[in-house]
Amino acid sequence: MATLTSKEWALAKRPVGMPQQADFSMKEESIGEPKDGEIQVKNSWMSVDPYMRGRMYDRESYVPPFQIGETLTGGAVGKVTASAHPDYSEGDLVVSMAGWREAWTAKPEEMMANKVPQTGLPDSALLGVAGMPGLTAYAGILRVADLKEGDVVFVSGAAGAVGSTVVQIAKIKNCTVIGSAGGAEKCNLVKELGADEVIDYKQHESYESLVGALKAAAPKGIDVYFDNVGGDHLEAAIECARPMARFAECGMISQYNATEPVPGPRNIIQVVGKQLRIQGFIVSTHTDMQPQFLQDMAGWIQSGKMKFEETVMEGIETAPDAFLGLFSGKNKGKMLVKLG
Repeated sequence: MATLTSKEWALAKRPVGMPQQADFSMKEESIGEPKDGEIQVKNSWMSVDPYMRGRMYDRESYVPPFQIGETLTGGAVGKVTASAHPDYSEGDLVVSMAGWREAWTAKPEEMMANKVPQTGLPDSALLGVAGMPGLTAYAGILRVADLKEGDVVFVSGAAGAVGSTVVQIAKIKNCTVIGSAGGAEKCNLVKELGADEVIDYKQHESYESLVGALKAAAPKGIDVYFDNVGGDHLEAAIECARPMARFAECGMISQYNATEPVPGPRNIIQVVGKQLRIQGFIVSTHTDMQPQFLQDMAGWIQSGKMKFEETVMEGIETAPDAFLGLFSGKNKGKMLVKLG
């Protein structure tokens, strides 16, 4: 067993609007040998995700806010380098919430760490299509949106980690899928994943233009909306929804960096007449689906029905850049940081 040195990122100050590099600070920590019940892990991959922006505010939410000066947390994959825990051995692969750092020593439960069985998937996939984003897509479209064969499904943020998985699940379930993404490259990706129609929202920057594009793609309306964006996309979905349509509200990234309250949908009155069901959800509420999710996902990947894209940045030093890239559309699929 040995002591390790870990480069780690902390929140230097709370961002106002779009986060900046100056909002983050790097430090080095000495990672000691494990004591009774602890394991020492060297991370190989870490995740950055849009929800982390919400934790940078000092306000109550479904997860506590990040504290100034403390190492940030998030999804990570690593290998046990030393163990004083009866259930973990050197070389075991673990998924944890101990991201934004190169190494750590703690009791597994303190870092929400779990040993990973052999899946045949790349380690990085455990943070994406076979990890939290994948389960978010799976629970959101199948349970929250109550997907039915033949539904017309609209997915915003369709080139991202969650959205791209939703597109493919909906196609596996024999639905018509319309995806929204920004720019030709991302739109081509969504098309390659099986979407029947793709809207380049950068070509439809006004609400009226976006509604026109969605009506052209779904002339009879939509049955399901999976929302990753909010704003104009949510309004357009309400405008084009069929009676009894179901909305799974996963995220609203267009508003995460707003400095003052954003007006709600101007056409919210249609929710009553169309009898729409609009439900927000958090993936942690649906962890009971994890076993079936992993079984289905492994089968879909092995059969070629599920593909996944990753945008990888190299080295712990790039973690803030990777996070900021989520808000400027630099990622195709899952944004990841590969550690040394």
